[in-house]
Amino acid sequence: MIRPATPAEEPALVRLQSRLPEPSPGLLDAWASDPVASPVEVLVSATEAGRPAGYLLAVPGNGTAYVAELVVAPGHRREGRAAALLSAYVAGSEGSVTVTVAPGNEAARALYRDCGFERVRRLPGFFQRGDAVLYRRD
Repeated sequence: MIRPATPAEEPALVRLQSRLPEPSPGLLDAWASDPVASPVEVLVSATEAGRPAGYLLAVPGNGTAYVAELVVAPGHRREGRAAALLSAYVAGSEGSVTVTVAPGNEAARALYRDCGFERVRRLPGFFQRGDAVLYRRD
């Protein structure tokens, strides 16, 4: 089930976030401190018991939203959760949705292509660890 995250789920989201090689903790903190006023949107892929198994954190903008974080717990990967999170977010967005990924992360790149995202360009030095590839879905 895909649904908006709740502030009470912040500890679970922080644990999931620790799995990311290039997290944006300030964005998650801003959302958790005031989800209504925050410019950040967070969707959760919940287990049957209602616990977060993954999440998508996005920053909407003027006609373009940026998916800053997308992560699924290792025990719940290959269940279609990341694709469901992306599909739900894109369906509720107006305009384009962009995402960046490390060039060597072929699994994530394949996911974005499968979800209708197109490669735009390489972004040198985007991540602390190196370059990124920008994808967009209009």
